[in-house]
Amino acid sequence: MPGPWAGLSVKLITAIALVILLIEIAVFLPSLANYRAGWLEDRLRVGGVAVRVFDAVPDVMDLPAEITDPLLEAAGAIAIVYRREGQTDLIALQAVSMPETSHLADLRDPNPLALIGAALDTLVFGGQRTLRIVGSPPGAGDSVVEVLMPESPLRADLITYARNIVMVSIVIAAVTAMVIYVLAESLLIGPIKRLTASMLAFRQSPENGTLILVPEPGRRDELGVLERTVAETQAELFAMLRQRRHLADLGLAVSKINHDLRNMLTSAQLLSDQVANLDDPQVQKLAPRLVTTLDKAIAFAQTVLDYGRQQTSPPRPQPVDLRALGMEAAVGAGLVGHTTIAFANQVPDDLVVSVDPDHLARVLVNLFNNAREALEAAGPAIAGPEVRYRADAGEGMVTLLVGDNGPGLPPRARENLFIAFEGSAKAGGTGLGLPIARELVEANGGAIALREGETGTVFAITLPLPGAG
Repeated sequence: MPGPWAGLSVKLITAIALVILLIEIAVFLPSLANYRAGWLEDRLRVGGVAVRVFDAVPDVMDLPAEITDPLLEAAGAIAIVYRREGQTDLIALQAVSMPETSHLADLRDPNPLALIGAALDTLVFGGQRTLRIVGSPPGAGDSVVEVLMPESPLRADLITYARNIVMVSIVIAAVTAMVIYVLAESLLIGPIKRLTASMLAFRQSPENGTLILVPEPGRRDELGVLERTVAETQAELFAMLRQRRHLADLGLAVSKINHDLRNMLTSAQLLSDQVANLDDPQVQKLAPRLVTTLDKAIAFAQTVLDYGRQQTSPPRPQPVDLRALGMEAAVGAGLVGHTTIAFANQVPDDLVVSVDPDHLARVLVNLFNNAREALEAAGPAIAGPEVRYRADAGEGMVTLLVGDNGPGLPPRARENLFIAFEGSAKAGGTGLGLPIARELVEANGGAIALREGETGTVFAITLPLPGAG
């Protein structure tokens, strides 16, 4: 299970809060610039009012300080410069000396990026400078008014404004994140947690049917589909595990019964051998049939026991000459030197694959045996009986073809070809040869299939060539 800070809930609420804060930052910078511009325009407007008052008097320089100083202080300025028609007038506080340098704030430039940069400059570096606010206040026409004032009041107001915006942004981000989180928790995260808990619990005890997920009724979205799919998968796994347990128990019981049955059949075979030595003509007539039947029963029981005990070792690939291996398998299957069946080894001499030679040999012997037995059972009905072994190579793969010109497989054998105990084509067969062959071929990275549309029966074994990706 994830830790307390590693769950989807924490990640979701953190992501939402960060996104909202980023949006607030994107809005904050233009808002800060607008606040600064509005603040400066207010001071410029007050300066313009003061200029109009001075303009109403014939001689500004004759105004006493008792009148000019309160007007300048009301504007927050230490001086006002008024330029019109080539004439410049200066009104300044009597007790303040004019600064040698000043920081320009030109309100005639409406560039948004410039306004944002100026606001940040004031917020970070301002406080000790003198501002020179330049612009044309309403009612001044083409005249230009310059207001000289300390920058510290502007910076103080900007800090207060920024602090208020930050506090409001944090509150909005927190409230919005919580609202979205509550909705997401009920609609998304809660069901995901429930689904995860169910899968983990079922993984610990897949045979407990009470742990199968119960989907939310009426849910039609993607999570609803996922819940129903998981529930169906868990139910199928539960049923499959129970079936496999039953089959395992049944297989163990059959193995024990089969073992005892083989022992009894062996005893019966010994008795039949003794009976066969009697002089009774009727016994002599029936004894061979009895012995043959017992031999088949014992062989069947032994084959089932071998299949149950079979533990195929992992393949140990090594370079294998396919032509030579096929010849060895043909000898083992009794094809080489057969009196009526011809064996045609058409695999090139230089064809080599990387495969476990024991595994492939077992597969080939099984296929050669099946082909030989089918041709022997057909007898004279097949003219020129022959078993062919050839290969087609290309595109990183090699296909081995093992076929005969016999009567072919019956329909029932074709349908259950690679199913244990079901795919036997001859009476008394166990149907285990081809399932074992498929396991061995697939263990070596290949595939085996019946080649359709061929005369007789042809099996195709596909194996990767050395170096094929």
